[in-house]
Amino acid sequence: MRIITVIGARPQIIKAAALSRVILNDFQEIEEIIVHTGQHYDKNMSDIFFTELEIPKPQINLKVGSSSHGAQTALMIDKIEKVMLEYSPNAVVVYGDTNSTLATAIAASKLHVPIVHIESGLRSFNKKMPEEVNRILCDHVSTLLFSPTKSGYNNLLNEGFLKENSNNASADSPNIYHCGDIMYDNSLYFSKLSDKNSGILEKLNLQNEKFILATVHRNDNTDSKIKLKDLFSTFLQITEIHQLKIILPLHPRTSKMMEQLLDPQLLKKIQESNLLTIIDPASFLDMIALEKNAELIITDSGGVQKEAYFFKKPCIILRPQTEWVEIIETKSAVISDTNSKIILEATERFLSNPDLKFPEVFGDGNAASFIAKEMHNQFS
Repeated sequence: MRIITVIGARPQIIKAAALSRVILNDFQEIEEIIVHTGQHYDKNMSDIFFTELEIPKPQINLKVGSSSHGAQTALMIDKIEKVMLEYSPNAVVVYGDTNSTLATAIAASKLHVPIVHIESGLRSFNKKMPEEVNRILCDHVSTLLFSPTKSGYNNLLNEGFLKENSNNASADSPNIYHCGDIMYDNSLYFSKLSDKNSGILEKLNLQNEKFILATVHRNDNTDSKIKLKDLFSTFLQITEIHQLKIILPLHPRTSKMMEQLLDPQLLKKIQESNLLTIIDPASFLDMIALEKNAELIITDSGGVQKEAYFFKKPCIILRPQTEWVEIIETKSAVISDTNSKIILEATERFLSNPDLKFPEVFGDGNAASFIAKEMHNQFS
């Protein structure tokens, strides 16, 4: 059988690596063609990126590039449709909620190619987020839907999907599964690679030092003068109160908006701080090393929230909601948005309470094997 896997951004390439590893090792009768839409250009995706992470390169790059949501999605639909017509796959695999995911879902549904949606069922219940619209639309034309969490699975039931699965699933009669999180599979695998290959702790002299890891990149935070000011003022307060370093790998967007929106006095304080340590964007293995060794993680990234949980670290979420409600329910994370009071209180609480519980809510690290087996059963 033949599948086409479509990804559009670096995080999706990393996610897809878990399934590719399982196919290569255990399901060699599945032929996988990896298509990168080129939705996000990433200069970090060099040969070293693929070699270091031991992941396959996409065979096809559609080189769509960035533009408005409508123009970008339309161009991807056209190009993905041509790829599917040329290769006639038994199914197409998509991840998460990017425009590449939506474009593939539209193109495949028109050609009646079964869609396998990994990370289905996740909801922020905020349709102002383009990702929310993408994931809902994709779910409702998919044939196999693999949810990483129980709450995601329940969201699908609440939207009318049926519990009963068949051996002959279709878009009209899809199968839904609670299979665990494919990124948990990856984190276990890449954690070992990080221990072997990352030198970030030595580079930053952090081997024997406690520190906090922070990331800020969402446009809701970076493009608001008030929110950006509140965040960086709070980061400086945290370093002063707790005398702990905050390591902040700086996203290019955040760097640009800091220069444009922050008061010169605040910028000067940030630049002169001995404890707020701003570094270049970190590689995936370096990020894992930082996550594994931090005392606390403060982030607006969905992926980093989960990785904090995988590595049993408390997390403060700089957003008004999260799709990963389980980590809130376990009290190992708190939603703060950019509210300085909540961030400061949560920092105090987490740093003084090392005995948090991290129950197994993201599966057992074998989600990719489960997904490959179900695909093989359905489409072979």
